[in-house]
Amino acid sequence: MNIVIIQYNAGNIKSVQYALQRIGATATVTNNPEQIIKADKVIFPGVGEASTAMQYLKDHQLDEVIKNLTQPTLGICLGMQLMCTHSQENNTVCLDIFNTTVKKFESETLKIPQVGWNTIDPQDNILFNKVNPNSYCYFVHSYYAELCTNTIATTNYSLPFSSALQKNNFYGVQFHPEKSATVGEQILTNFLNLPA
Repeated sequence: MNIVIIQYNAGNIKSVQYALQRIGATATVTNNPEQIIKADKVIFPGVGEASTAMQYLKDHQLDEVIKNLTQPTLGICLGMQLMCTHSQENNTVCLDIFNTTVKKFESETLKIPQVGWNTIDPQDNILFNKVNPNSYCYFVHSYYAELCTNTIATTNYSLPFSSALQKNNFYGVQFHPEKSATVGEQILTNFLNLPA
């Protein structure tokens, strides 16, 4: 299977590569549009800031490449947020794949960013095959995607938010499956098992 991890100026790429190796898969890391388009599965990771990441995608024509992918594509953390319509982080226009807005957490009592383990409540979706309700996943984020028609899992941190999204061949998770132990490995396995 030809798996590609999109390389750009925001990433947790090494940890994603190691997680794939743990489940017996290898991936090519590239920002080459041709290689990305030819992949069987595409992973769009991200740790960083929305506006500079979007600018990099535009400068390298990767914004249009990502929007037009037809194979299963998984956005992780910032990658998922960039697949939404708009982010409050530096007022960033994003890829507009998922019809929702990314907002900043505001709480008098909870630490922002959310860092650590929290539960997800997944819907009946192939991405969550063999994943139990209230499974723990690992989060690191100050911004969240609002609930919408594309929401396939929810998590509560000061309010309910989208911890996973899906539209057609596009999937996104706010948590880090590569850091979420056996639950994360199951989710990555489910993604790789999606029909191309």
